[in-house]
Amino acid sequence: MATTILTIEKTFPAIKVTGHGIRSNEGTIDDQYLNQLRPTSKETPLAEMQKRLSEDGYLFLKHLIPKADVLKVRKEYFQHFSPTNILEPGTDPELGIFNSSQSPDQHGGIGAGEMPPTDEQVRILTSSHVQPVYLEFLEHPALRQTVCDLMGWKKDVLLKRTMLRHNVPGGLSTGVHYDKLFLRGGDGYFLTAWVPIGDISINGGGLLYLSRSSPLGLSIETDFHTRAQSFTPEQRISAFNAHMSKFGQLSQNAGSFLANEAGGKGQWLASNYEAGDVVFHDPYMIHTSSRNLDTESGRIRLSTDLRFYEAEPEPEPEPEVDVDAECGAQENSSGQEGSAAKAEKGIGMDERWMKVWTPGDGL
Repeated sequence: MATTILTIEKTFPAIKVTGHGIRSNEGTIDDQYLNQLRPTSKETPLAEMQKRLSEDGYLFLKHLIPKADVLKVRKEYFQHFSPTNILEPGTDPELGIFNSSQSPDQHGGIGAGEMPPTDEQVRILTSSHVQPVYLEFLEHPALRQTVCDLMGWKKDVLLKRTMLRHNVPGGLSTGVHYDKLFLRGGDGYFLTAWVPIGDISINGGGLLYLSRSSPLGLSIETDFHTRAQSFTPEQRISAFNAHMSKFGQLSQNAGSFLANEAGGKGQWLASNYEAGDVVFHDPYMIHTSSRNLDTESGRIRLSTDLRFYEAEPEPEPEPEVDVDAECGAQENSSGQEGSAAKAEKGIGMDERWMKVWTPGDGL
């Protein structure tokens, strides 16, 4: 007699997303337009994970990466930033507590409006993307294997232009957008992984996703493309062309965007996030950062944005070459070309993004 094995998905307690005054850069989102982001256990069957990613436009995986591995990156990042006075004196850098004597306007990050005001801050922000601890984290096998499993890829390519974003309490955050706006230079599919680098409370500046919004994002992008037919090729793929708003985003007011551009359909999905969680999402899934209002803990929100393409097939290796190209096995992640290094290519990827982020790089 055959034995049936049942896989029971781990469930997570519901969280209260209303009553917190969740805001975007402009305006508070009415509680009736808020709901909970659906969490998924990493033990969930792969077919169910793929189904959720396809239907919902996102997959919120809980505890995918060991917490200690994430907090190691957080500690290193804020130690690197310590000369800028961003941290509360006498506190552990791993906690990332904002200096209560400082103005939030003096400590902006990527996507939070203008760059920080001093050359030293900009230098530190730029160099944080090539620190060894961070580059090692980008190759984390739990992350990279999950990308390949979800997409059914033999091998992935991670774009070198990753973005570490810190949002201090009271500071500005990233406005409403979908990622394809900024990656128009390739026609291949890419998967985004949004990785919180540390815990983020429900009002601590985490991402909000507009429910079932990938079709709307695709429709908006199709309209942008149609109206840009008279543009030069360079202008058409720019997120900052004449049809785009400031910073290449769709809106700074999430509530207004839902009411108008989205026709009042859907809800903004919110959650608290823990170190080790990862949200994977579709290129057209509309999302925004909430404002970091966590003045009670003073915790700085830190995260990174990663984009993956399927790797192009490799040519047959010479007999003497040992090729062990697994998911995550990426050469020279720092973006520096070594003498024996060869550039990896993703299918239909936006090659403009195969360089480390720098301020004013036009992307």
